[in-house]
Parts: sequence; structure tokens; C-alpha cells
Amino acid sequence: MLQVEIVEGCRLPVLRKNQEHEDEWPLAEILSVKEVSSRKLFYVHYIDFNKRLDEWVTADRLDMKKLQFPKKEAKTPTKNGLPGSRPSSPEREVPQPPAATAPSRGKTLPTPVQVKFDQFLKRRKPSVVYMLLTLYSNTSSETLQCSRADKKRKGDPAPLVSQVSSAPPVPSIPSVVEPIPAPVFPPNGTARRIVPSQPGRKRKANCGPNDEDSQDSSDGIPTAPRMTGSLVSDRSHDDIITRMKNIECIELGRHRLKPWYFSPYPQELTSLPILYLCEFCLKYLKSLKCLQRHLTKCNLRHPPGNEIYRKGTISFFEIDGRKNKKSYSQNLCLLAKCFLDHKTLYYDTDPFLFYVMTEYDSKGFHIVGYFSKEKESTEDYNVACILTLPPYQRRGYGKLLIEFSYELSKVEGKTGTPEKPLSDLGLLSYRSYWSQTILEILMDLKPDNGERPQITINEISEITSVKKEDVISTLQYLNLINYYKGQYILTLSEEIVDGHERAMQKRHLRIDPKCLHFTPKDWSKRGKW
Repeated sequence: MLQVEIVEGCRLPVLRKNQEHEDEWPLAEILSVKEVSSRKLFYVHYIDFNKRLDEWVTADRLDMKKLQFPKKEAKTPTKNGLPGSRPSSPEREVPQPPAATAPSRGKTLPTPVQVKFDQFLKRRKPSVVYMLLTLYSNTSSETLQCSRADKKRKGDPAPLVSQVSSAPPVPSIPSVVEPIPAPVFPPNGTARRIVPSQPGRKRKANCGPNDEDSQDSSDGIPTAPRMTGSLVSDRSHDDIITRMKNIECIELGRHRLKPWYFSPYPQELTSLPILYLCEFCLKYLKSLKCLQRHLTKCNLRHPPGNEIYRKGTISFFEIDGRKNKKSYSQNLCLLAKCFLDHKTLYYDTDPFLFYVMTEYDSKGFHIVGYFSKEKESTEDYNVACILTLPPYQRRGYGKLLIEFSYELSKVEGKTGTPEKPLSDLGLLSYRSYWSQTILEILMDLKPDNGERPQITINEISEITSVKKEDVISTLQYLNLINYYKGQYILTLSEEIVDGHERAMQKRHLRIDPKCLHFTPKDWSKRGKW
């Protein structure tokens, strides 16, 4: 019988357990082959599955009958001369900038047309709260004006169902919103060439938009140190090494974490069964004995920054990536990279602020999660990276981090948005937060002097500090906007209202603005750095 050799790039079904602990055979790609104790192991990536599920498997889990060999002529498309190496993940198309969506300040919107509600409200459905929206759009801005009708009382006329559903085809809402999830590549469709770092010099990978403020030359060679930058990862320079997890296990305080993705820890540490981290300074060590010796010298019991928030056992520390023990920020980035696949690791942390959330007990302040933000963002980003460590996920800490980022934006008097693309878990958290925040405002609207309450998209944005584009995209995602007789109608069904009330009852962790002690700085003055 002919022995078939499996090589890198082969595809075949691989046995794995699904969430119901049932056997399944998804198609997988062989990324690497190694031999341990005369036994072959294969590192597989399950096609159309998240990379955090990649793993080493033995030969008995491979279905050799359906083996597909890699085609020699099939090469990954290149972008801007950069060779790709992601055969299992087709390159995304670089989106072109919209022609007429750039905001133009100084222009005023047309005067709103008065909307007649009487005839429509007499026939409204009892279980639905209706709001009538008037949409205005030009090349400069877009506003929705809402008016909320009271819920139907007993004795009101028959519901209006067929009229709404049989309305003429709904014209698409002119949108300035980038669809979620946002593209990997910068909006202007450019991707920078990655230049290898010079010996003895730390530099960061530049993947941000190539705008006028950029201090990089067109060929990617830096002409001056960058003061700002995006953390978005340019996937075109991925190689086979960075596609594979390199750390088996991390011990952080009382938790042991299984990394999801590659993180560039020193090569000599990647072969260890466990990588030990000091939970206070995040220094990495190769053995438990080294960690115990380090703890006798480490005098930190909280992150090295200013505590700007404390309520109960939850605290937030602000850490300047340039001033507050720079090694802590770099070690934090290394740890976060184990669980974030779509961001570039920055060794140069100068342009960033880090906000670390901790939980306090008698031993000190233990890290729960963090988010980072640029000191100066031309795109109104209030978050660059955001992460809740796995032991604390699904406990409300993610929304607490998001809420805190918007509280900082409120103090700064700005609207903000997270840097795109978001991870799958980050996207879920942000959509949930935006939905709950906007629904909370809409449901709290009350009549004013007998008049039906009115609110605009700009007012929602100002109240919440959520960027206007995110407000509109959330209303679209919730499918609240309907078209009726030439007007946009916002409908809050009983199902949505009940679901929102149940979700808010489960949300016990909230930010108390009274406990926040934060003074924003003007980072445009370089002296502040």
C-alpha cells in the first residue's frame, strides 16, 4: 500500500468536537508538521472557523480518503507588491472611499417639514411604539428627527398592520456609515510596506491610513518618528509563523490562560510548557522559581499609573505609554496579542494611553481587562484595542470597559468610536452596548407640555458620546427604521422593549460618573508628551 505524505498546505477533513461535544469533520488546512517522540503532529486551521480553534492533532484524526494536495500554480493575491501567505483566507477587497460622504462643516440642514401624525396614530398597532422620522441628507451631514407617540390605550382604533407591511419598496437610507464589520484595510485603500526593524532599534509596524499627517514616506521607510498610529493589522504581511499559536499556556496570578493567537514573546520562551507572568508588572519569566524570586523584589501591587476611578472593588488606572514604566505597556501589548488577532503589536507605545481595569482584594489590584487609545486621533477613535481577559469574560466587564471609554469621551466633550476592524467578540459587545444605550434613551422620552417628544440623531450622539454613524448603523442593525408614506418610521415592538428590559436587569455593573476623577489633556502640545 502506497504511503501518502502529508505536507504543509494540504487540506482534508479533521475530527473535532463541536459545542454539543458531538463529532464533526470540518475541512482543515495543514499549516505545519512536526515529530515528537517518533510521533507526527499536524497543526491544522479549520476552514471558515476562527483561528483561536487551531490546534495540533495526531494522524488518527485525519481523514486521508479526502486529502487535497496544494496546487502549485495557486498563489495568494498580492496587494501593493506585498506577497500574501494566507491560502485559507481570501484577500478582502480594498473598499474605495465614498464619493460624497465626507463631512463638511459650516453647512446647515434644510428646515424640517412638519409631519402630520393624527391619521397614522389613529390606526397604530397596540403592541408597537411608533416614532415618525424625517430623513435629511446632503453631502455634508445626515439627520433623523424623531417624534415618539404614546403607547396605545384601551379603546383606540384598530391596529395598522397591513398598511405598513404593504408599503411601496423602501428606498435605501443614504448612509455615511461604513458597514460593520469594517474592512481590514484602511479606508483610502492603501497598505504600507512593512520594513524589517533595524538591529538594536525598536519600531512599530505602520498600518495606519496614509494621510497628510503621516510622517512616513510613500515607500514605507520612516522619515521621522511617528507620533500617532493605528493598531489595525495589515493582514497582507502575515506568514506561516504568525498564523500559529506559539505559547502553550500562561500563568497569570491565580489563573492559567490558553492563548488564542500568536504573540511575539522571545523565541526561547515559546518551547516552555508554561510561561509565567507577574500579575502586577506583567514581566514574563521562564519558571515558577524565577517568578517567586521576582515577587520578592517586585514592589508593585497595582498597575503603574494614576487611579482615576474606584467604586467598590473595581478600579481604573490611566497609564501613559511614554512616561509610566514603558516596559509595563509593552508587556501588556504582548499579553493582549495572545487574544487579539486583528491588531498590530506596538513596541513604541509613546502615542498611546492605556486604561487598565482591576479588581481589588487583600493581595492587590488584579488585572481584569484594558483598553488603549491614541493621545491624538484624527478619526475620532476613543478605543484602539480593547480586551477582557478570558477568566473574566461573560461577566459584564466588557460592557463596563466600553461604557468607561464613552464616559471619558463625555468629559473630553467629544464623540468617539472604536478603531475598526473589531474582533468577533468585540463587535458583539459594542453592538449590544450601543443597542442598550440608544434604546434606554428612546424609551425614557416623555411628552413635553402635551407635545409628543422629539429627538434627533445629533442629540442622541451628544447625550451618549456615541458617534453619529454608529447611532444610525445601530438603528439599522436593530431593524427599527421602516418606510411609510414617504417618511421613515421608527418602530419599537413589544418584543424589543421586553428584551431590552430583561437585558438591563442582568446588567449589574455600571460606571458611576461621580467616581471618575479625570482631567483631559491637550495632546496637540508636544510638551504634554
